[in-house]
Amino acid sequence: MGRMKSKNSPSSIACLLLYLIVLALPFVAEPVYRRVYITDDLDDVVDDEEDEHWKQWGQSSRPESHPDLPPDLSNMDLSQIQKETMRRHLGPTFGFVKLRLGVHRTPDSVSEIANRWNRVLKTGGIEATFNPVDLNTIMFTLLKGRDTMELKEFLLDQSEAYEVKIGDRAFRRAGDPSLDEIVEKLHTKEEGPENIPDEEDEEDDQDWKEEL
Repeated sequence: MGRMKSKNSPSSIACLLLYLIVLALPFVAEPVYRRVYITDDLDDVVDDEEDEHWKQWGQSSRPESHPDLPPDLSNMDLSQIQKETMRRHLGPTFGFVKLRLGVHRTPDSVSEIANRWNRVLKTGGIEATFNPVDLNTIMFTLLKGRDTMELKEFLLDQSEAYEVKIGDRAFRRAGDPSLDEIVEKLHTKEEGPENIPDEEDEEDDQDWKEEL
């Protein structure tokens, strides 16, 4: 009589193990694919590493405050309005500096003045370039218009500068006359001593007329 196969043969054990593994797979995979839900209410969460940006994430953005909003022009006079307009100008600005009249200068001396102003303003962080135009005029280019008032104050502190012209506006020190008045005075001074006859010349002219 042949031998009966063992009830617990290796093949039966292998099938049983395979069956158990298949049954256990869903329970093993479930934590991996389980979706994690995080509540939006983080007020009760204590986390030392949580910052304001994390707490505000997902919330509707609030309107930002603008401290540099235009002021109420109705409460300002004309000079204040012009000053505020120049301060808020952001683009490049061009202008001219009229040097003091009646001072003897050479092209080299005017170039030296322009170069000195370039160096000083570069050190102060103002991006401006000065170029001589003639013996009495220097042109400037200011990259950032918001620095216009600071540049104007710097130039009027320079002994060589008499008037700063930006657009159709001219700036001078308080009490200084306009350039037109200065030019007229210089012309009068130059013409006066040479063209005004003295008393002896008038007497000679009168005698000469009587002889005729």
